[in-house]
Formats: sequence, C-alpha cells, structure tokens
Amino acid sequence: MERYEEIAEHVQNGYSEKARKAVEAALSEGCSPERILKEGLIAGMDVVAAKFKSGQMFLPEVLAVAGAMKAGMELVKPLLVAAKHQSLGKVVLGTVRGDMHDIGKNLVAIMLQGAGFDVVDLGTDVRVEKFLEAVEREHPDVVGMSALLTTTMVHMKTVIEALKQRELRTRVKVIIGGAPISRNFATEIGADGYARDAATAVDLVKELMNHAQQQ
Repeated sequence: MERYEEIAEHVQNGYSEKARKAVEAALSEGCSPERILKEGLIAGMDVVAAKFKSGQMFLPEVLAVAGAMKAGMELVKPLLVAAKHQSLGKVVLGTVRGDMHDIGKNLVAIMLQGAGFDVVDLGTDVRVEKFLEAVEREHPDVVGMSALLTTTMVHMKTVIEALKQRELRTRVKVIIGGAPISRNFATEIGADGYARDAATAVDLVKELMNHAQQQ
C-alpha cells in the first residue's frame, strides 16, 4: 500500500496514533507535506465526509476521525506554513456568546482544515467584539457561528448587525449552524447560508468561495 493511501485509511478508521506514525514515516521518506495533506489526510476526510452526509457514519465515529486528522495535521501544518502552502481560503469560527457547546464547531473546524482551508477558531462564548476583531485582524473569507441553545441564537443577528455597522459585512460571507438553527432563521437574520452538519458546512463554504471568485 502506498504511504498516502495508508494515511488516508488510518484517518478514515479514526486511528490517531497510526495516522501520526504514518505521517512521520512519510516525512522521513521525503514525501512532500503538501502531498501528505492532499493525498493522505484530505483524501481520507473526503471519504468520511461523504459517508457522514449519507448516514453511513455517525458522530462518535466522525469525532474519532477528527482526532486522527488532527494528529496528522499537527505534524504537517508547520511545514506547510513554512512553505507558504496555498490554502483554499480562511474561515473564522466561534460559538456565540452565552453558549459553551463546541463539539459541532470543532468538527466543522477539523473538516474545513481537512478540505484545505485555514481555520481560526475563537472558541466558545464568543462576544460580538471578538468576532469583529477577528475579521479586522485575520481578513477571513467566511465567518461561521454556531449555537446549541435557543436563548443564544439571537447573538448571531447581533454579530451580523455589528459587522454592518463596522462596515465589515461586505468583506465576509457569514454562515450559521447548530441544532436549533434553520434555513429560515439564516435568511431572517441576513446570513449567507446555513449548514445542518459539518460535512454540509464544508460544501457551503466551498460554494460561497466559488461564487465570490466568479463575481
């Protein structure tokens, strides 16, 4: 089995330690970090994303996969940065103010990284000003907000309104997600899109990026 296929297989199976060792072996053999990322880590995540969307894999399995992906990424990311690897774009993520839930957000982050995006994760209980500062500092293409509590959903609209007031809204696309979130709510508050799960979020970000590039 080719080394890249081995990495992809370990990612698909959620074997963190095996994935890390396979990446280490690939690097020691002179494989390029970019090929390890694309043909190993991302290739593995693409299969997982498709299975997750079709209902062939479930959240506990995908969380294990995310751990394996992260183990591999920790080794290649510094090398990619040093080599000025060209990413597909940059995404700022955060769970809104008052909400400490982060499993879904973390999964979106790892899947976006697995698809080739740079991700800036602001964590949980993120206040409006922190989102604004991140947009001004990081110049992201997309801002993603999550909420699991119906009582915290309102802060998503607050962030969008604040981006408008600061004249930052035209710079970024805004997507939202979380258990209580719907497409109608996204439209109502002026978001650019809604994703029901992590795999859909990756597709949505790609779609928004492609649309922006065509304009």
